[in-house]
Amino acid sequence: MGRLTDGIKHLLIINLIFFVATALYGDRLFDWFALWYPENPHFSWWQIGTHMFMHGGLAHIFFNMYALWAFGSPLEQMWGTRKFLFFYFSAGLGAALIHTGVNMYYVQQGVEALVQAGVAKSEVLQLLASGEAPRSWLQLADPEKVQTMADTFYSPAVGASGAIYGILVAFGMSFPNSELFLIFLPIPIKAKYFIPVLIGLDLFSGVTGYSIFGSGIAHFAHVGGALFGFLMMWYWKRNQFNQNRWDL
Repeated sequence: MGRLTDGIKHLLIINLIFFVATALYGDRLFDWFALWYPENPHFSWWQIGTHMFMHGGLAHIFFNMYALWAFGSPLEQMWGTRKFLFFYFSAGLGAALIHTGVNMYYVQQGVEALVQAGVAKSEVLQLLASGEAPRSWLQLADPEKVQTMADTFYSPAVGASGAIYGILVAFGMSFPNSELFLIFLPIPIKAKYFIPVLIGLDLFSGVTGYSIFGSGIAHFAHVGGALFGFLMMWYWKRNQFNQNRWDL
């Protein structure tokens, strides 16, 4: 922590540009750059990357960018800029992959429930895509599955949190005994304890649907970023690849 490294500086600038542009132009940029469900008409392939620069509010971008600086700085100093950026974007893409895969499962559950209730699959997908999904579906089939299907189909994902969780894992594996302080619990906790607990809470919230951090959080994107971050760190450490600086 401390020095603002080059890679993080440029990530901060790009995120701030997107945030200001979103404040000025609103929904149009969310339609273009947030990560939508693949069968949603707003979906485009570039959203797999651009959603990492979109944020839903001032608190959202502040905490993400603070975490990027606080936990990413020592990693970039240790690895170099190219390797750090490769890791960051790989974790973010992994988070998007896991998030989308889980969303496809939720949508499929809802579609199958409606098909079993007598609605043609083609009709379900057509009405979802047109934005005309009828509320009567909630009476035809399991309302929880149908509501989750609709929420998943129409709710885009935004934020750098998936990539940040990959950074958290890398920090915890590289500096396990670093002591961290939480805003709501001002006592030192070692990274090797704090970070697994944080990921465990996200996994619990994703599986149960109960979130202590509030609604609208893409918990499986966090878990996906952490998983890909762990896999990359495990591979690099096993091959002693973490000692190589890509900038040399």
